[in-house]
Amino acid sequence: MPTHLNPQPVPPVKTALTRRGLLGGGFAGLLAAQSASAADDRRLRIQRLAWAGLKLALPGATLGVDLLADPSVWGTALSDPLPDLGDFEGDRYALITHRHSDHFDAKAVAKALGDQGLLLYPANLGAIVAPGVSRIRSAPLWEPQMLGGAFVATAVPAVDGYGDPQASWVISGGGRRILHAGDTLWHGAWWQIGRQFGPFDAVFLPINGARFAWREPAAEVSSVMTPDQAVAAAKILGAKTLVPIHYGVHGADGYEELSDALQRTRTEGARRGVAVQALKPGEWLDWNA
Repeated sequence: MPTHLNPQPVPPVKTALTRRGLLGGGFAGLLAAQSASAADDRRLRIQRLAWAGLKLALPGATLGVDLLADPSVWGTALSDPLPDLGDFEGDRYALITHRHSDHFDAKAVAKALGDQGLLLYPANLGAIVAPGVSRIRSAPLWEPQMLGGAFVATAVPAVDGYGDPQASWVISGGGRRILHAGDTLWHGAWWQIGRQFGPFDAVFLPINGARFAWREPAAEVSSVMTPDQAVAAAKILGAKTLVPIHYGVHGADGYEELSDALQRTRTEGARRGVAVQALKPGEWLDWNA
Protein backbone atom coordinates (compact mmCIF):
# COMPACT_ATOMS: atom_id res chain seq x y z
CA MET A 1 0.00 0.00 0.00
CA PRO A 2 1.18 3.57 -0.54
CA THR A 3 3.61 5.08 1.95
CA HIS A 4 3.76 8.71 0.89
CA LEU A 5 1.49 11.52 -0.13
CA ASN A 6 1.61 12.70 -3.70
CA PRO A 7 -0.95 15.50 -3.93
CA GLN A 8 -1.47 17.10 -7.32
CA PRO A 9 -3.65 20.03 -8.28
CA VAL A 10 -7.04 19.16 -9.72
CA PRO A 11 -7.50 20.79 -13.13
CA PRO A 12 -10.55 23.01 -13.56
CA VAL A 13 -13.65 21.38 -14.97
CA LYS A 14 -13.89 21.91 -18.71
CA THR A 15 -17.35 23.38 -18.73
CA ALA A 16 -17.53 23.21 -22.51
CA LEU A 17 -17.54 19.43 -22.29
CA THR A 18 -21.09 19.12 -21.04
CA ARG A 19 -23.38 16.48 -22.49
CA ARG A 20 -25.00 19.18 -24.64
CA GLY A 21 -21.60 20.47 -25.70
CA LEU A 22 -20.46 17.01 -26.66
CA LEU A 23 -23.50 16.47 -28.82
CA GLY A 24 -23.08 19.80 -30.55
CA GLY A 25 -19.31 20.01 -30.75
CA GLY A 26 -16.22 18.15 -31.83
CA PHE A 27 -16.97 15.07 -29.76
CA ALA A 28 -20.26 14.42 -31.53
CA GLY A 29 -18.58 11.69 -33.56
CA LEU A 30 -17.65 9.80 -30.42
CA LEU A 31 -21.18 9.76 -29.07
CA ALA A 32 -22.68 9.06 -32.47
CA ALA A 33 -20.37 6.10 -32.90
CA GLN A 34 -21.29 4.86 -29.44
CA SER A 35 -24.97 5.14 -30.25
CA ALA A 36 -24.41 3.21 -33.45
CA SER A 37 -22.78 0.42 -31.42
CA ALA A 38 -25.72 0.26 -29.04
CA ALA A 39 -27.80 -2.06 -31.16
CA ASP A 40 -30.02 -4.45 -29.24
CA ASP A 41 -27.99 -7.46 -30.40
CA ARG A 42 -24.88 -6.14 -28.62
CA ARG A 43 -25.71 -6.99 -25.05
CA LEU A 44 -23.17 -5.79 -22.50
CA ARG A 45 -22.28 -8.29 -19.79
CA ILE A 46 -20.51 -7.23 -16.57
CA GLN A 47 -18.75 -9.57 -14.15
CA ARG A 48 -17.63 -8.53 -10.71
CA LEU A 49 -14.08 -9.69 -10.04
CA ALA A 50 -12.02 -9.39 -6.85
CA TRP A 51 -12.27 -6.34 -4.58
CA ALA A 52 -12.99 -3.44 -6.96
CA GLY A 53 -12.38 -5.32 -10.20
CA LEU A 54 -14.80 -5.60 -13.13
CA LYS A 55 -14.87 -7.28 -16.51
CA LEU A 56 -17.11 -5.86 -19.24
CA ALA A 57 -17.76 -8.12 -22.22
CA LEU A 58 -19.23 -7.37 -25.63
CA PRO A 59 -19.10 -9.43 -28.81
CA GLY A 60 -15.59 -8.77 -30.09
CA ALA A 61 -14.26 -6.74 -27.15
CA THR A 62 -13.49 -7.09 -23.42
CA LEU A 63 -12.61 -4.37 -20.91
CA GLY A 64 -11.26 -4.75 -17.38
CA VAL A 65 -11.31 -2.16 -14.59
CA ASP A 66 -9.03 -2.19 -11.52
CA LEU A 67 -8.01 -5.80 -12.09
CA LEU A 68 -6.58 -7.67 -9.10
CA ALA A 69 -5.14 -11.19 -9.16
CA ASP A 70 -2.21 -10.98 -6.73
CA PRO A 71 -3.16 -12.73 -3.46
CA SER A 72 -0.30 -11.06 -1.59
CA VAL A 73 -1.97 -7.63 -1.79
CA TRP A 74 -4.47 -8.45 0.97
CA GLY A 75 -3.41 -11.94 2.00
CA THR A 76 -5.92 -13.69 4.22
CA ALA A 77 -7.54 -10.39 5.25
CA LEU A 78 -9.70 -10.39 2.10
CA SER A 79 -12.50 -12.83 2.81
CA ASP A 80 -13.64 -13.20 -0.80
CA PRO A 81 -11.74 -15.39 -3.26
CA LEU A 82 -9.79 -13.96 -6.18
CA PRO A 83 -11.64 -15.35 -9.20
CA ASP A 84 -9.69 -16.11 -12.32
CA LEU A 85 -9.76 -13.24 -14.80
CA GLY A 86 -10.85 -15.65 -17.50
CA ASP A 87 -10.44 -15.03 -21.20
CA PHE A 88 -10.39 -11.49 -22.55
CA GLU A 89 -11.85 -12.11 -25.98
CA GLY A 90 -11.60 -9.86 -29.01
CA ASP A 91 -10.14 -6.39 -28.64
CA ARG A 92 -8.75 -6.01 -25.13
CA TYR A 93 -8.78 -2.96 -22.90
CA ALA A 94 -8.00 -2.20 -19.26
CA LEU A 95 -8.66 0.87 -17.11
CA ILE A 96 -7.22 1.79 -13.72
CA THR A 97 -8.54 4.38 -11.30
CA HIS A 98 -5.26 4.97 -9.43
CA ARG A 99 -1.83 3.53 -8.69
CA HIS A 100 -2.46 1.71 -5.39
CA SER A 101 -1.63 -1.97 -5.64
CA ASP A 102 -5.16 -3.14 -4.84
CA HIS A 103 -6.43 -1.24 -7.91
CA PHE A 104 -3.45 -1.52 -10.27
CA ASP A 105 -2.08 -5.06 -10.38
CA ALA A 106 0.36 -4.71 -13.27
CA LYS A 107 0.76 -8.46 -13.75
CA ALA A 108 -3.00 -8.96 -13.91
CA VAL A 109 -3.29 -6.15 -16.46
CA ALA A 110 -0.52 -7.66 -18.60
CA LYS A 111 -2.16 -11.08 -18.48
CA ALA A 112 -5.54 -9.69 -19.48
CA LEU A 113 -4.25 -7.51 -22.31
CA GLY A 114 -1.77 -9.88 -23.92
CA ASP A 115 0.40 -8.51 -26.72
CA GLN A 116 -1.98 -6.04 -28.34
CA GLY A 117 -4.34 -4.77 -25.63
CA LEU A 118 -4.55 -1.14 -24.50
CA LEU A 119 -4.17 0.19 -20.95
CA LEU A 120 -5.94 3.52 -20.43
CA TYR A 121 -5.23 5.54 -17.30
CA PRO A 122 -6.25 8.97 -15.97
CA ALA A 123 -3.76 11.63 -17.04
CA ASN A 124 -3.64 13.10 -13.54
CA LEU A 125 -1.78 9.97 -12.37
CA GLY A 126 1.36 10.95 -14.27
CA ALA A 127 3.26 8.47 -16.43
CA ILE A 128 2.36 4.81 -15.84
CA VAL A 129 4.73 1.88 -16.33
CA ALA A 130 3.19 -1.55 -16.94
CA PRO A 131 5.74 -4.26 -17.81
CA GLY A 132 4.48 -6.52 -20.57
CA VAL A 133 1.92 -4.01 -21.85
CA SER A 134 2.87 -2.55 -25.22
CA ARG A 135 0.06 -0.01 -25.62
CA ILE A 136 -0.52 2.55 -22.86
CA ARG A 137 -2.45 5.81 -23.17
CA SER A 138 -3.51 8.57 -20.79
CA ALA A 139 -6.95 10.17 -20.67
CA PRO A 140 -7.51 13.76 -19.46
CA LEU A 141 -10.47 14.25 -17.16
CA TRP A 142 -13.81 14.86 -18.88
CA GLU A 143 -12.52 13.89 -22.36
CA PRO A 144 -14.24 10.80 -23.84
CA GLN A 145 -11.92 8.15 -25.27
CA MET A 146 -13.10 5.86 -28.06
CA LEU A 147 -11.94 2.28 -27.50
CA GLY A 148 -12.35 0.72 -30.90
CA GLY A 149 -16.01 0.65 -31.83
CA ALA A 150 -17.09 -1.06 -28.64
CA PHE A 151 -16.59 1.21 -25.63
CA VAL A 152 -16.30 4.89 -24.79
CA ALA A 153 -14.50 5.63 -21.50
CA THR A 154 -14.32 9.02 -19.78
CA ALA A 155 -12.24 9.77 -16.70
CA VAL A 156 -14.11 11.93 -14.19
CA PRO A 157 -13.12 13.41 -10.81
CA ALA A 158 -12.55 11.34 -7.67
CA VAL A 159 -10.88 12.04 -4.33
CA ASP A 160 -8.37 9.63 -2.81
CA GLY A 161 -8.23 9.07 0.93
CA TYR A 162 -4.48 9.67 0.91
CA GLY A 163 -4.58 12.64 -1.42
CA ASP A 164 -2.99 10.62 -4.21
CA PRO A 165 -4.24 11.18 -7.78
CA GLN A 166 -7.35 9.17 -8.62
CA ALA A 167 -10.24 9.27 -11.09
CA SER A 168 -13.48 7.41 -11.67
CA TRP A 169 -14.60 6.07 -15.05
CA VAL A 170 -17.79 6.57 -17.02
CA ILE A 171 -18.02 3.67 -19.47
CA SER A 172 -20.53 3.29 -22.30
CA GLY A 173 -21.00 0.25 -24.50
CA GLY A 174 -23.65 -2.08 -25.82
CA GLY A 175 -26.42 0.39 -25.12
CA ARG A 176 -25.50 0.71 -21.42
CA ARG A 177 -23.73 3.34 -19.33
CA ILE A 178 -22.01 2.66 -16.01
CA LEU A 179 -19.74 4.40 -13.52
CA HIS A 180 -16.83 2.76 -11.67
CA ALA A 181 -15.60 4.80 -8.70
CA GLY A 182 -12.49 2.97 -7.48
CA ASP A 183 -12.17 3.72 -3.77
CA THR A 184 -13.05 7.39 -3.80
CA LEU A 185 -14.17 9.52 -0.89
CA TRP A 186 -17.42 11.44 -1.01
CA HIS A 187 -16.95 14.61 -3.10
CA GLY A 188 -18.87 17.40 -4.74
CA ALA A 189 -18.54 16.36 -8.39
CA TRP A 190 -21.38 13.85 -8.31
CA TRP A 191 -23.86 16.46 -9.54
CA GLN A 192 -21.61 17.44 -12.47
CA ILE A 193 -21.05 13.81 -13.42
CA GLY A 194 -24.76 13.09 -13.19
CA ARG A 195 -25.72 16.10 -15.30
CA GLN A 196 -23.17 15.36 -18.00
CA PHE A 197 -23.47 11.58 -18.26
CA GLY A 198 -26.49 10.35 -16.30
CA PRO A 199 -28.70 8.57 -15.84
CA PHE A 200 -26.67 5.39 -15.37
CA ASP A 201 -27.76 1.80 -15.82
CA ALA A 202 -25.45 0.77 -12.97
CA VAL A 203 -22.90 2.39 -10.70
CA PHE A 204 -20.13 0.42 -9.00
CA LEU A 205 -19.28 2.27 -5.81
CA PRO A 206 -17.04 1.54 -2.79
CA ILE A 207 -18.92 1.09 0.47
CA ASN A 208 -16.55 -0.01 3.23
CA GLY A 209 -15.84 3.38 4.84
CA ALA A 210 -12.32 2.24 5.66
CA ARG A 211 -10.17 3.99 8.24
CA PHE A 212 -6.40 3.95 7.80
CA ALA A 213 -3.78 3.98 10.52
CA TRP A 214 -0.76 3.76 8.21
CA ARG A 215 -0.09 7.48 8.34
CA GLU A 216 0.26 9.42 11.53
CA PRO A 217 -1.41 11.06 13.15
CA ALA A 218 -4.27 8.77 12.18
CA ALA A 219 -7.38 10.62 10.97
CA GLU A 220 -9.87 8.24 12.64
CA VAL A 221 -12.46 9.08 9.99
CA SER A 222 -13.59 7.11 6.94
CA SER A 223 -11.22 7.56 4.02
CA VAL A 224 -13.41 5.62 1.58
CA MET A 225 -17.11 6.14 0.86
CA THR A 226 -19.52 4.81 3.47
CA PRO A 227 -22.74 2.91 2.70
CA ASP A 228 -24.88 6.02 3.21
CA GLN A 229 -22.61 8.05 0.95
CA ALA A 230 -22.64 5.39 -1.78
CA VAL A 231 -26.43 5.35 -1.80
CA ALA A 232 -26.54 9.16 -1.85
CA ALA A 233 -24.15 9.24 -4.82
CA ALA A 234 -26.21 6.63 -6.67
CA LYS A 235 -29.31 8.75 -6.10
CA ILE A 236 -27.63 11.90 -7.41
CA LEU A 237 -26.27 10.04 -10.45
CA GLY A 238 -29.70 8.71 -11.37
CA ALA A 239 -28.50 5.13 -11.14
CA LYS A 240 -30.92 2.32 -11.88
CA THR A 241 -28.75 -0.08 -9.85
CA LEU A 242 -26.01 0.31 -7.26
CA VAL A 243 -23.48 -2.53 -7.16
CA PRO A 244 -21.27 -2.38 -4.04
CA ILE A 245 -17.52 -2.92 -4.47
CA HIS A 246 -14.42 -2.53 -2.31
CA TYR A 247 -15.47 -4.32 0.88
CA GLY A 248 -14.73 -7.55 2.73
CA VAL A 249 -11.32 -6.95 4.37
CA HIS A 250 -11.01 -7.95 8.01
CA GLY A 251 -7.98 -8.12 10.28
CA ALA A 252 -5.58 -6.18 8.06
CA ASP A 253 -2.98 -4.26 10.06
CA GLY A 254 -3.84 -0.56 10.13
CA TYR A 255 -6.98 -0.97 8.00
CA GLU A 256 -10.46 -1.09 9.49
CA GLU A 257 -13.66 -1.12 7.46
CA LEU A 258 -17.16 -0.52 8.75
CA SER A 259 -18.91 -3.57 10.12
CA ASP A 260 -21.89 -4.87 8.14
CA ALA A 261 -21.14 -2.48 5.27
CA LEU A 262 -23.15 -4.51 2.77
CA GLN A 263 -26.25 -4.76 4.96
CA ARG A 264 -26.02 -1.06 5.75
CA THR A 265 -25.97 -0.35 2.02
CA ARG A 266 -29.04 -2.51 1.45
CA THR A 267 -30.90 -0.84 4.31
CA GLU A 268 -30.09 2.68 3.15
CA GLY A 269 -30.87 1.77 -0.45
CA ALA A 270 -34.31 0.54 0.57
CA ARG A 271 -34.91 3.74 2.53
CA ARG A 272 -33.97 5.98 -0.38
CA GLY A 273 -35.43 3.93 -3.21
CA VAL A 274 -32.09 2.87 -4.71
CA ALA A 275 -31.89 -0.71 -6.00
CA VAL A 276 -28.83 -2.52 -4.60
CA GLN A 277 -27.53 -5.63 -6.36
CA ALA A 278 -24.76 -7.33 -4.39
CA LEU A 279 -22.53 -9.54 -6.52
CA LYS A 280 -20.06 -12.07 -5.21
CA PRO A 281 -16.70 -12.15 -7.02
CA GLY A 282 -17.22 -14.08 -10.24
CA GLU A 283 -20.94 -13.30 -10.54
CA TRP A 284 -22.46 -11.42 -13.47
CA LEU A 285 -24.77 -8.42 -13.25
CA ASP A 286 -28.44 -9.13 -13.89
CA TRP A 287 -29.79 -6.14 -15.78
CA ASN A 288 -33.36 -7.20 -15.02
CA ALA A 289 -32.99 -7.60 -11.25
